[in-house]
Amino acid sequence: MDRSEMEQALEHCEFFKLLDKRDITKIADLCQVNTYESGEYVFQQGDYGEHLYIITQGYVHLERSVDLGARKGSVVIEALGKGRVLGCWSTLLDMPHILISSAICEKPTTIIAIEGKDLRQMMVGNAELGFNIMERLCFLLRDRIQAAYGVMDKI
Repeated sequence: MDRSEMEQALEHCEFFKLLDKRDITKIADLCQVNTYESGEYVFQQGDYGEHLYIITQGYVHLERSVDLGARKGSVVIEALGKGRVLGCWSTLLDMPHILISSAICEKPTTIIAIEGKDLRQMMVGNAELGFNIMERLCFLLRDRIQAAYGVMDKI
């Protein structure tokens, strides 16, 4: 993936859409592209989270292991494809966090990774950018919580 493709992916992802092109260019400086095979984990429940991930190609299941006594297993919280964002949101708040779900690639997948502390630093230095990103974060977290509750209703 070249620089232009990376910037375009950032512009069209759910987390950064509507940001100014100059901000997208700066955010792209923080990015690293990773590829995964089908069945590979982007991260696992219980890992220490430091990154945000943007899916540019492929498909990822967000899963959580559950233990309800006699009922144990994993539940898919949400299936995510191109343009969707996942990862450790608390890094934007400068707080350590253990991941509460796993991200498993359902087919070959390309992902842009951003270290949360670096994005936070950029947000702190630019209050308007920081506000815009945090506003998007609120909407994304609302959607993830609704998806998790939907799954819990089926358990």
